[in-house]
Amino acid sequence: MPGINLTREEAAARAALLDVTSYQIGIDVTAGPETFRSTTTVRFGARTPGATTFVDLIAPTVHEVVLNGQALDVGTVVSPGRIELPGLAAENELTVVADGEYMHTGEGLHRFVDPVDDQTYLYSQLEVADARRVFACFDQPDLKATHALSVTTPSGWQVVSVSPTPRAVPGPAEGTSVWRFAPTPRLSTYLMALVAGPYHAVRGEVTSRDGRTIPLGVFCRASLAEFLDADEIFDLTRAGFAHFEDRFDHAYPFEKYDQLFVPEFNAGAMENAGAVTITDTYVFRSKVTQALVERRALTILHELAHMWFGDLVTMRWWDDLWLNESFAEYASTRCQAIATRWPTAWTTFLSAEKAWAYRQDQLASTHPIVADIRDLEDVEVNFDGITYAKGASVLKQLVSWVGEAAFDEGLRAYFRRYAWQNTTLADLLAELEATSGRDLDAWAKVWLREAGVTTLRPRVEVDENGLITDVTIVQEAPQEHPVLRPHRLAVGAYDLVDGVLVRRQRVELDVAGSATPVPDLAGTRRPDLLLVNDDDLAYAKIRLDPHSMATAIAHLSDFVDPLPRTLVWAAAWDMTRDAELGARAFIDLVLTNLTSVDDPSVAATLLRQLASALYFYVAPEHRAVARRTAADRLLALLIAAEAGSDRQLLLARAFSGQAVTPEQLDVVRAVLDGRREISGLAVDTEMRWSLLDALVAAGVAGESEIVAELARDDTSSGRVHAATARAAVPTPEAKADAWRQVVVEGSLPNAVQAGVIAGFSRVDDPRLLEPFVEPYFEALVPLMAARTNEMAQQITVGMYPAALASSALVARTERWLADTEAPAALARMVTENRDGVTRALRAQERDRADAPLQP
Repeated sequence: MPGINLTREEAAARAALLDVTSYQIGIDVTAGPETFRSTTTVRFGARTPGATTFVDLIAPTVHEVVLNGQALDVGTVVSPGRIELPGLAAENELTVVADGEYMHTGEGLHRFVDPVDDQTYLYSQLEVADARRVFACFDQPDLKATHALSVTTPSGWQVVSVSPTPRAVPGPAEGTSVWRFAPTPRLSTYLMALVAGPYHAVRGEVTSRDGRTIPLGVFCRASLAEFLDADEIFDLTRAGFAHFEDRFDHAYPFEKYDQLFVPEFNAGAMENAGAVTITDTYVFRSKVTQALVERRALTILHELAHMWFGDLVTMRWWDDLWLNESFAEYASTRCQAIATRWPTAWTTFLSAEKAWAYRQDQLASTHPIVADIRDLEDVEVNFDGITYAKGASVLKQLVSWVGEAAFDEGLRAYFRRYAWQNTTLADLLAELEATSGRDLDAWAKVWLREAGVTTLRPRVEVDENGLITDVTIVQEAPQEHPVLRPHRLAVGAYDLVDGVLVRRQRVELDVAGSATPVPDLAGTRRPDLLLVNDDDLAYAKIRLDPHSMATAIAHLSDFVDPLPRTLVWAAAWDMTRDAELGARAFIDLVLTNLTSVDDPSVAATLLRQLASALYFYVAPEHRAVARRTAADRLLALLIAAEAGSDRQLLLARAFSGQAVTPEQLDVVRAVLDGRREISGLAVDTEMRWSLLDALVAAGVAGESEIVAELARDDTSSGRVHAATARAAVPTPEAKADAWRQVVVEGSLPNAVQAGVIAGFSRVDDPRLLEPFVEPYFEALVPLMAARTNEMAQQITVGMYPAALASSALVARTERWLADTEAPAALARMVTENRDGVTRALRAQERDRADAPLQP
């Protein structure tokens, strides 16, 4: 919609014209459940007096617009998303009074009523450009200003923002309070925050490197207070403070640090300055695996890293979103590996984050790390595996390229020079060039401005005595992105010693071009396994030579170190997705070797990949047998697992998700009902829902069981679970009802909609989705125009009938792409949907030739 979708050119022109000084923002949330009153006064200079510009605002009603003391005609100057400001003076004061709309989509000012106690909770989510849903502003990252916030709330609430929370004073009406916050430092609008409601709070503190005592706060809604493990969160936060302040040589830049676990949050967390919001699914109501605890820790450290990289120094425009997110991803993983109880964090990164990056980088929609962000719609779909995981991988490669000491010193110089300013990639590279002596222009061109991932294959030649005569690393680029890149990497030579794979030699070298010899290995005895990209320094898919692959398959459980083993797992998954290894062979590899995987995060990733292989990559004619066989083997592993262990919990969920035969489903029901006890397995709230979901999706449980379970857990999470289960009922009527709720009516809150979509797409018989193919394509363009970005993305990706993977679905998708005038962001999502099906069909064809899984 014109005015809603700000372009890069418009933003640049506005930044060249304006110098924004300050915002005074008044928010009154006592008016009712639909809208809030928003009053904003913004002061700004104009470099060209007499010029016209616009301020951003998305609001159902604008009551008043006053520019430099003159009331403007609201009917004339207000259009969707914008307010025109004509005849600017050199110095300007603008006041806008409007009614903002509470959102139920996780965007803008989100309003949630807890079904447990009927208490109301609010939180803001302003990235990418949703500050304009809360107050009138120049909503782009390079127009920084101070923000002074005043909030009127019901008495008894907690209110948190960027500045320390003041003492409340009595409000204008009985039973209300007013909170007047001190002005913030100069910040981008998307980093402001407002969190309000009867939140439960736990207080702590940390001493910064400049001697200040920094107050810490951890918050959640009252009904979750008993589950909040604040001490662990504080310990992790203090470790992050010490690490980042030392690495960046810069004290924490804000006055306090609050972490607020909020409901119905779309992402993992958001780096609001000093007031980080985090999904409250990270407040664990039931027993969870250490994999999830580790993921929460990474999220906490990721947002803390943003306080320096993103909040103190901010990108000029969204082209450098990748640098913001990639840096936080790299820095948090590094911190986790060095300063916390997860020293194998880089193994987890390889298993989960890099797999995401490689998957994203092989789609037709892949893009350079430095993406061409033309407008806000481009930004919204760019929170992807390139922006986060590939960018972080490439930063890790850059650290190897310039050296860790030079990288750290360059960062310190960067923070010293650009504190409280906006920058571009060139500013950071200039500091790194100065400290490292490396010319980074050529590096940046091939790594940051070209798309695609290359593949590295070792070519090994040996003589009759088993001595290596030549090892050459061959680099291959995809036809669509024929760019060969320089890599700094290691090659490891592993031998079987007393049944264990031990590295006897490591060679580190620069790899460039199509072929790079490794002369240090010439004349040595051929190792049992040769591993390219040992220690995972480079960003590239890897393959093993035939001799090494045979060793890996036979001895995958026999590595001493989990990182090389995980590199082999990653190669096997890549080969499965690339149709070089049959899906059932990969499944067998997982089921045979899972007990050797002692890292719960890697095990969780492997079980997710196993499920994907069963549902999408196994040939349809083999799928029923493969799934039955896999479920039997998962059950055997579950029974044998250590009581109370992470592996036991992961296997219980994996088994219930694959159970399909009457005998397997009887086990699921018996565990749910308590008739069968698996020693050490906690059949708690979340586990009960997992087991019931499996029974419902299989058609052996239904509405009465869902109602009974919801009565046990009538919470917001329970209601999402119930909505998911109802949508998973394997009947045409249940699927039609889910379609109606999501696509036709569109009134569900974001978390409930996500649950319904998950249940809708869970089908053992894909034919249940056939009636929705044509309605899906017919609905896309109207949905994109009518729904917010977050809700439209959920539907476009989640309601695509991928389970029907067929040439007919590919053809229908391509016809839509060819015949439809769709926004670029929508076309990109549909293209990615098609690519997933195309890849699945290739993998299925490869799988057809393999022998069946052995029980």
